[in-house]
Amino acid sequence: MFKLPTTATAPFCPSAVTDSIVIPPNATLLRKLLLFMGPGLLISVGYMDPGNWATAIAAGSQFGYSLLFVVVLASFAGMVLQNLCSRLGIVTGRDLAQLSAQRYGPRVVRGQWLLAELSIIATDLAEVLGAALAFHLLLGVSITVGIVLTAFDTVLVLALQGANFRRLEAIVLGLIGTISVCFIVELALIKPYWPDVAAGLRPTWDALNGKEPLYLAIGILGATVMPHNLYLHTSMVQTRVTGRSQAAKASAIKFARFDTIGSLSIALLINAAILILAAAAFFHSGHTDVVEIEDAYHLLDPLVGGTLASILFGVALLASGQSSTFTGTIAGQVVLEGFYQSKIPCWQRRLITRTLALLPALAGVLLMGDNAVGKMLVLSQVVLSLQLPFALWPLIRFTSNRELMGPFANNRLTRFVAWGLFGVISLANLTLMFLWFS
Repeated sequence: MFKLPTTATAPFCPSAVTDSIVIPPNATLLRKLLLFMGPGLLISVGYMDPGNWATAIAAGSQFGYSLLFVVVLASFAGMVLQNLCSRLGIVTGRDLAQLSAQRYGPRVVRGQWLLAELSIIATDLAEVLGAALAFHLLLGVSITVGIVLTAFDTVLVLALQGANFRRLEAIVLGLIGTISVCFIVELALIKPYWPDVAAGLRPTWDALNGKEPLYLAIGILGATVMPHNLYLHTSMVQTRVTGRSQAAKASAIKFARFDTIGSLSIALLINAAILILAAAAFFHSGHTDVVEIEDAYHLLDPLVGGTLASILFGVALLASGQSSTFTGTIAGQVVLEGFYQSKIPCWQRRLITRTLALLPALAGVLLMGDNAVGKMLVLSQVVLSLQLPFALWPLIRFTSNRELMGPFANNRLTRFVAWGLFGVISLANLTLMFLWFS
């Protein structure tokens, strides 16, 4: 079987095995909730990375609030699927990559691993471009220089060596708080017309009638439900130890559900805020051609009447990219170790992934110019959506397997919803491919 080199003596990223948090059985309800809170937060940052920004800004500026319902439905789909992930990890004590490696043949495993790695690289590409834009907007350097500067975020990952999950969760919570405060202030400055916002929550097929809105809708979906996040969540929920009895597992699943839904609700509000901001600031002021994050940044000043909104926009963009950097690195470790029982030092993992993301980012900017950044960001999220069914299939199969899950296997309603999501996502991807190549 294909193996990657291992380095047993080097320090690694946090491990679910070594960094477990024991939940006292006699702890109060509030203390249990606080101790379980964390894995959902780490997952949620993937729902608000620069790729989400690009798709939401393009959707809001071009189509107003009409695609807001896609953000909401994609987030609800993410909640359903991430709850399947937490249940799988808690019940089996293994993550999705480990189970796939045990139950599928070498060719299937290699294909799954390659797709998972590709999704991590696509996500890191969005982080590179988003951070480069933030450096460009806040520091005045060129996009190319900004991309080069992102190579040094490996230093941040070096700081994670020996860190436990609780510290990472605290850092990510701080970054999420920064993003949230920035958008609360910006929405207060923009003052959207809320009845129109409410109208955008109503699902309608007419809003998806065309290649461009469908393309953006699929980008929103890929930006929200990232394939590698499914692997990551099944591993991270194992950092909370409550016992292996059926009652302990049932309790852990319940608290993990609160953590997941609560954290992803924050991500939903942030993603909705980005689209609302773009629709209120640009679409309703006639700037329907704003598809670049940089355009959005510069147009906020005259529209709002000050520089505060633009500065907050740049700070939030930088925070979103850096928060996703942490989870992308850990996801890469989970995928590699799960599929091939191989480990490499955390900084090497980060360096490899970042190099593979830097090359297409630099090539795209040098060949097509700075205006290609927004297009590459949206494309990276569409790529994620195209890969999503290949991670969903084993997740739904495993969680529906009564031999594997026992009494915690999916019931009929859950199977119906999960396979329905699989069908809708696959159909949307096939429709987009048909429209794209026809």
